[in-house]
Formats: sequence, structure tokens, C-alpha cells
Amino acid sequence: MSLSLILAALWAIAGTIVAFLPMRAQMIPGSALMLAAPVLIVFIGYQHGAIYAVLGLLAFLSMFRNPLRYVVQKALGQNPELPPELRAKD
Repeated sequence: MSLSLILAALWAIAGTIVAFLPMRAQMIPGSALMLAAPVLIVFIGYQHGAIYAVLGLLAFLSMFRNPLRYVVQKALGQNPELPPELRAKD
């Protein structure tokens, strides 16, 4: 198995472990996984071709659909609502 696929499998395992954490504890490791994903997807595409890069992209979008939706809404100037466990306590 190639290095890119081994790293992708470890990334998926790390994403699953982060999903088990409480919501507040997911922020930092989840952000790191989101930032690492594009590099990993390009690496997969470089070693195996565009079809496998697209499959990796689809897996990434599936695992991080809610955080990505939040980021896109913020970028568009909307005010997305946070889950109750992440809202600031007044």
C-alpha cells in the first residue's frame, strides 16, 4: 500500500476518534484534520490519479459536512447558528 493511502487511513481513524470526543474538545483536532485534508487529497491524486482524489474528497466532505457548512455560511456573511453545547454561556 502506498504512503498516501496509509496516511489517508490514519486520517480517517483520527477523524473517527475526534468524533467521539465531546463537542467542545473537537474544535482543535477537528480543525487540524480539516487543514490536513486538502494536502492529503492532493497527495492521493498525485500518487494514484484524479479518480482516487475525488473519492478522497467525497469522504472528506461526508465526514466534515457540518463544519464545512458553517465555514461556508460564515464566508458568505450569514450568521449560522452554533449547536447549544458550543454557544457562549452568558
